[in-house]
Amino acid sequence: MKSYIFIGGEVDKSAISLKIPEDALVIAADSGYDNAKMLGYAERCDFVVGDFDSTKERAFCSRAKIVRVPAEKDETDTQLALNIALENGAEDIYIVGGLSGRLDHTLSNLYLLENLTKSGINATVCDGKNRVRYIKERSSLLIPKSEYKYFGLILTIEKAKGVTVDGAKYPLKNANLEKTNPSFAISNEVLENFAMVSLKKGGLFVIESKE
Repeated sequence: MKSYIFIGGEVDKSAISLKIPEDALVIAADSGYDNAKMLGYAERCDFVVGDFDSTKERAFCSRAKIVRVPAEKDETDTQLALNIALENGAEDIYIVGGLSGRLDHTLSNLYLLENLTKSGINATVCDGKNRVRYIKERSSLLIPKSEYKYFGLILTIEKAKGVTVDGAKYPLKNANLEKTNPSFAISNEVLENFAMVSLKKGGLFVIESKE
């Protein structure tokens, strides 16, 4: 099952266009409901979760189950929304928001993305300006040519081995990347219809950017 999760942070309204299937699970985490409303998906929300300290909205859509939690808690609102998605059988999760604002929240969201992918969940975080996915070892990822002009590879451990990039302006063949030299694999571009990234060992964030 596919799940769409709206979280806080700025989103580029002009660049977010989602075709949410009727059977998809839609969740908003606190101020993510404001983003869902701005984008026209508030009425699709099945759950709204959070301590509601940041959302401007006080009257949520009638179909949504409201899950209120204390302000002081061990998990972020995003994590709580992910828990609901996973408990309901989500295998493909698309998160809208979460890449701007407080840096600690942004990094936390990226690490959640990493954990999801390592657990076998297909997951993406997008705010319209950037789209982020994670690639684990012994796997590959397709990057289609799109409005996201650039893409970069950011390591999550000290070294990534056997990195190959095909179909890009700056190809790589079985390369070893190091976290201490992050500029080596950024600002790449898809040449034709798509590029392919694969690696043998390690882990990478694949970050697509418009500008």
